[in-house]
Amino acid sequence: MNEQHEALKKFSYQIGYSVKNYKSHGLKATDYNAIVIAGLGGSGIGGQIVKAFFTNEMPVPVTCVADYHLPAFANEKTLVIACSYSGNTEETISVFHEALERKCTILTSTTGGKLAELANANQKYMLQIEPGFQPRMALGFSLTYLVLMMGELLGKDLKEEMTNVCNAFVDFQEYFDEATALFEDIKSKAKSKFVVLADGPCEPLAIRFAQQVQENAKHECFVHVIPEMNHNVIESYYGTLDSVFFLLNANQNDRVTSRFEFMNGLLEVQNHKIVSIDLEAYNWLNIYQLIYRLDWLTLFVADERRVDSLNVPNIKSLKEFLDPA
Repeated sequence: MNEQHEALKKFSYQIGYSVKNYKSHGLKATDYNAIVIAGLGGSGIGGQIVKAFFTNEMPVPVTCVADYHLPAFANEKTLVIACSYSGNTEETISVFHEALERKCTILTSTTGGKLAELANANQKYMLQIEPGFQPRMALGFSLTYLVLMMGELLGKDLKEEMTNVCNAFVDFQEYFDEATALFEDIKSKAKSKFVVLADGPCEPLAIRFAQQVQENAKHECFVHVIPEMNHNVIESYYGTLDSVFFLLNANQNDRVTSRFEFMNGLLEVQNHKIVSIDLEAYNWLNIYQLIYRLDWLTLFVADERRVDSLNVPNIKSLKEFLDPA
């Protein structure tokens, strides 16, 4: 196994670390008019996942920002959660500065870097993440912290639930084997474009999978959301497409499930490769399990394609271009 495989085997450790090192922020969602979660890439996807999960409970709107600026509405009644594994993500640092200027309440999670320096200098709440991982391979840390933070905002202590989630991954072999079987099913199409069709609750999980395919396997992967894609993208599905279709359904809406059934039948007519994944329940255990299985799958695809899943030369080149000094 390579370095990425070894990092993924520590998923349970990451979750447990965050449960152990979480510290209460003492805030309530009802104290604010809005919540903004700032982060990009592996440090940003956790915000989208918790936003989707808590959308029917959170009494104020939650916005995810993957850019340099806060929304115009952000003010002293806005809670900003800044997430950056490295602590040096320039977009997130920019948002932190704006949050200070607008007198927002600020919470942070990071391994260090400029974000830690700013949080400490301005006496802002900070959750420490263990360094030494690629940001995209450290989701167990950042997502678990966000789950606990958002739960506390709603008056819920989710430590016991997250401890149970942690325990489910102590033995990674079951998930490794399941991902292996899934890979064997699509192996012959590993060079084909990947397309993920998801319902609303699974959209951030689909985005996470696509990001991992793109970074780890250096491969095209696109995400479409049902029911919206049924009103446009579906009209491009004629003939045989050189694609593998992944259908992710949280089973939260019977009408949406019917749409998945139709899409599956439509794609089967032309013998497309289809992988249908239904969540047994929309809870944190099932969400983490799906993320974990699909993360393993992306590493297997990378190995099959004989690409370096660890390094990201194009991203490195972009950073050097933006900051040649």
